Amino acid sequence: MTTQQLTISTETIQSTIQHYFAASRGNNKVDDMVACFAETCVAQDPADGPILNGQAEVRHFFQTIVDLFATVELTEEFVSINGQEAAVKWSGYGIGKNGSEVAFEGVDVFEFNPDGKIQSIKAYWNPTAMITQLGIS
Repeated sequence: MTTQQLTISTETIQSTIQHYFAASRGNNKVDDMVACFAETCVAQDPADGPILNGQAEVRHFFQTIVDLFATVELTEEFVSINGQEAAVKWSGYGIGKNGSEVAFEGVDVFEFNPDGKIQSIKAYWNPTAMITQLGIS
C-alpha cells in the first residue's frame, strides 16, 4: 500500500463482513450480499474458479447458488483483519429443494476499498462436495 492510499478502519471492515454474512441469512440474500461489493469488484468463488468481474457477475453467481436451496445461510466463525484485507473462516448450512440437508465450510479472503466495500474476494471452499450432498449430478 502506498502512503497516498486512503485507509479504512478495522470497525468499517468488521461491519461490512458482518453485513455480508448476515445478508446470507436474510430474506433478500442476493441483493443484500451484492450491496457489500464495490461496483468494480473482482471475485474468485471458488478460488480456482473463473474470475467474476463486477457486481452483475457476482449477483449471477450468488443467485445460481441460492437457487439450489430451499434455505441456505453462511455464518462467520473467525475473522482476522489485517490492514485493508480480511480472512474469514465460515460455515454454511442449507436444505436443498429436494429436502437434502447440506453442511459446508470455507475461508474467504477479502480486500476492501476505501469506502468499506468488498473490492475483491477469493473463496476457498469445495462446491463439488456441496453439490454432491444436494444430490445434483
